[in-house]
Amino acid sequence: MSELSFIEKLLDGVEVEWKPLGDVLPMRAGQHISASNIMDETSNEHPYPCFGGNGIRGFVAKNSHDGKHLLIGRQGALCGNVQRTQGRFYATEHAVVVTPSDGINVDWAFHLLTLMNLNQYASQSAQPGLAVGKIQSINIPIPCPDNPEKSLKIQAEIVRILDAFTTYTAELTAELTAELNLRKQQYNHYRDQLLSFEDGEVEWKTLGEIGRIVTGRTPKSSDTSAWGDEVDFVTPSDIKNGMRSIICPSRRLSAEGAASMSKVLIPSGSLLVTCIGADMGKTVINANDCIPNQQINAIILTDESAQVSYLFHILTALRDTLRRQGEAGGGTMPLVNKSDFSKVVVPIPSPEEQTRILAILDKFDALTNSISEGLPREIELRKQQYEYYRDLLLSFPKSNVEVMT
Repeated sequence: MSELSFIEKLLDGVEVEWKPLGDVLPMRAGQHISASNIMDETSNEHPYPCFGGNGIRGFVAKNSHDGKHLLIGRQGALCGNVQRTQGRFYATEHAVVVTPSDGINVDWAFHLLTLMNLNQYASQSAQPGLAVGKIQSINIPIPCPDNPEKSLKIQAEIVRILDAFTTYTAELTAELTAELNLRKQQYNHYRDQLLSFEDGEVEWKTLGEIGRIVTGRTPKSSDTSAWGDEVDFVTPSDIKNGMRSIICPSRRLSAEGAASMSKVLIPSGSLLVTCIGADMGKTVINANDCIPNQQINAIILTDESAQVSYLFHILTALRDTLRRQGEAGGGTMPLVNKSDFSKVVVPIPSPEEQTRILAILDKFDALTNSISEGLPREIELRKQQYEYYRDLLLSFPKSNVEVMT
């Protein structure tokens, strides 16, 4: 005899009927409002939050809704995102407002819709959009539809458990985030202290003296033979804040494509630094041989007196300096070209001192930035815990009605 799942025990044999979302929950897109009527900050004249497709846009003088509702982003980066609202607010046409109805616990609907990943139903265009009609047509499970009182009790029990996890996760995440920010401040403090040298303590060298500077290239997107699965191709978007080593960029080149750009092939264990744009100055060590694009300057070390991990910390500390240098050029976009990048001066202490500095900074770096250890991992585990129980509690048995896609 097979063991019953948690949801099967909770349902205790009652019927589950799948119905179109629009049949059980009223919903409609919000209303347009001129951007000139939306203020950045709340005030007595503009007390009501104004929600668009990506969350709160600002504050307005009048409200369009009052009470407990759900909002679904229908355009922009958070298309399909679901959030709960309480009190008076204004919703623009870029958000779908879901109104509570008899027989449906709106908090239960929140957890259910979050699980359903509504973004998958968005149009695949440059600006993703989610039609109200598409949301209304999605089938959702209704436990015990012939007994609203019992149905609401089942929904309320699921909400009680998931909201407890949500509260716990939010509180713990806030606590861990505060701790993480303190650790980052500690890391920055010790890094700046350890990397501040007096004249005569160290040798100062330009990056051009330490290694060979290479600016990357990008093959034509129309050249299908250049793209494949042989050699890493790294762009600034692949380099995330806090990342130390890049292992799996989003795109790769074929052996033929890499061979056609052999002059910019960067051996593993080099340094890649973004040198254009508002997000410039990000530094990583490439774990594999790679070809970076033209927005990245690479340093292939030739001076054995400099350790690559030490230089990673140095260049990370110099990020704001590189950004200011790029902005000083006066162009429309911050830029540090290969020539100027080669002239950046860095301190090179003795190998023993570099090793001592690394032993201290690597501990802080791992604790604050690594996703596999330290505080970021704890935050991720709390999110996974909520998602596990949410999936478990909302895994209703399927009827003969298929979920529409």
